[in-house]
Amino acid sequence: MEKLSRRLISWASLLDEKTLEQAHTTARMPFIYPHVALMPDAHLGKGATVGSVIPTLGAIIPAAVGVDIGCGMIAVRTQFTKQDLEARDLTGLREAIERAVPTSAGAYNRKIVATAAPRIAELEELAERSEFDPSDYAGHWRHQLGSLGSGNHFIEVSVDEDDRVWMFLHSGSRGIGNKIATHHIKVAVQLNKKWWIDLPDPDLAYLVEGTPEFSAYISQLKWAQHFALLNREEMMDRVARQLSETMGETVVEAERINCHHNFTQSEKHFNKTVWVSRKGAIEADAGRPGLIPGSMGTASYVVEGKGDPVSLNSSPHGAGRQYSRTAARKTFSHDQLREAMVGIEYRDTDAFIDEIPQAYKPIDQVMADASALVEIRHTLRQLVNVKGD
Repeated sequence: MEKLSRRLISWASLLDEKTLEQAHTTARMPFIYPHVALMPDAHLGKGATVGSVIPTLGAIIPAAVGVDIGCGMIAVRTQFTKQDLEARDLTGLREAIERAVPTSAGAYNRKIVATAAPRIAELEELAERSEFDPSDYAGHWRHQLGSLGSGNHFIEVSVDEDDRVWMFLHSGSRGIGNKIATHHIKVAVQLNKKWWIDLPDPDLAYLVEGTPEFSAYISQLKWAQHFALLNREEMMDRVARQLSETMGETVVEAERINCHHNFTQSEKHFNKTVWVSRKGAIEADAGRPGLIPGSMGTASYVVEGKGDPVSLNSSPHGAGRQYSRTAARKTFSHDQLREAMVGIEYRDTDAFIDEIPQAYKPIDQVMADASALVEIRHTLRQLVNVKGD
């Protein structure tokens, strides 16, 4: 841990100058209390740094949550072992998962399946209570529930240190969450211009607590966060069905963890109630289970929070990028991706070059930096990886 200023504290040993400058800019916003906590996976983001915890008094910066509201992880430990799985057709399992879960940007379900229907009904009821219609943002939002997306989102079948099989996936609130976030970021920008507020970065535009615009954002944000959580639950049910069919035996869940890492909620820290925006960070209260993935070819971790108060009970959410997607494509090759993915069943395409493990910070260094924030419970290694283009 390093105190970089009165309002910026960092746990990141790997930090570039642009990311550091961006974090300092956010930390100087007048309503930050008590300080911004910069996580070990911190890297440059839009407006606010990815891998930061931003506590605010009386205001929220929508871009400090990001456009994938509620993005996060879910993991389920099964009764199967590595030996059970290695005797099966892993290519067939990957392809079955890809058929069951729509992947890639803009992909959605052609029909609403039985497991999705009650979750959609729950979201419809929540939207009605929140006094807004999600269809105003995305008319096909119901058909997005149970879809993965692209980029660093993934579905994996992995094994832990005791060779127990886990299902593990990463996704968020899809197109509907993006549209909700984009709308409220624009509203914040317009209001700040109207109020003649001079911002160091337009993407740090904020909404003031007590205004109708703030209330609308919070209610719709909570809805999108719940969509993201249910989206992961729906996909996990589908992955479990495909794994059950592959194994010839129904999956028995021994443990399930579902956690956000792009979200806002009201919390009490340092004797004040603040809005805590975690943009690429998970809650790490003492004893709370959490999930920290590496890249598509490296280890992921099931962790338990230590409740470090200076970090605002937070921890990193993953490895964090070292290369932008454009830079990664210019730097690495398809052959290097293949080499990094030896031993893992995945769809071999150059579409994933920008997701090559070398584009990310070393996950072992991130976890070492986070040793005061979380304790590692399980280390997971991928056998099957599913991603969208």
